[in-house]
Amino acid sequence: MNISWIRSPKRKLSLPDWLSLYRIIVAPFLLILIFVDARVLFSTLLLISFLTDALDGFLARRMNIVTQRGSQFDSIGDAITFTVGLIGIIWFENAFVMEQAGLLIFAFSFYILQLFIAYWKYGMPSSFHTYLAKTSAVFQAVFMLWLFFIGVEYWLFYLTIILSILETVEEIILILIFPKWKSDVKGLFWVLAKKERKVLRENNIQKS
Repeated sequence: MNISWIRSPKRKLSLPDWLSLYRIIVAPFLLILIFVDARVLFSTLLLISFLTDALDGFLARRMNIVTQRGSQFDSIGDAITFTVGLIGIIWFENAFVMEQAGLLIFAFSFYILQLFIAYWKYGMPSSFHTYLAKTSAVFQAVFMLWLFFIGVEYWLFYLTIILSILETVEEIILILIFPKWKSDVKGLFWVLAKKERKVLRENNIQKS
């Protein structure tokens, strides 16, 4: 895995980087809270992690400091937070997990496949941050927090599963399209539209 962008001494950590790192650093404490059955404290810290996820990307764009390192910290923090949240669901909501095990495994398999393809092609996780990925992340966070604080809401669960699968499929297609690692892509529609416009321009040049 290429981690030279992490080791570079010339680049100081920005506030968005620290917010992303918070999610990575707090993950072991969240795991401890799961195994000691501290559901309320776990849910509260998970809520804070999801809030930092929403804040770091906004600040990076607002402060005009979007970097490869920041995108990678954000993606790693997202993946770790999602995984810890999933472990929390398995631990605290075991009956619900057993009821929906087949659907959960099916959806999660797409995520594992996407990670495998990204590491195979780029040597690191992808960080496209598409509109669909952001939407899916919001619904994942809302569903998990709703589940921990209020209880099961099935329509929200099924919608979250659908969005998660669609997002990972889009991510896989984008990985196959882009030969090199790239961040902040709006989505597959915009990529294909851009390619179509490029083809039309080339055809017009050839005709003229």
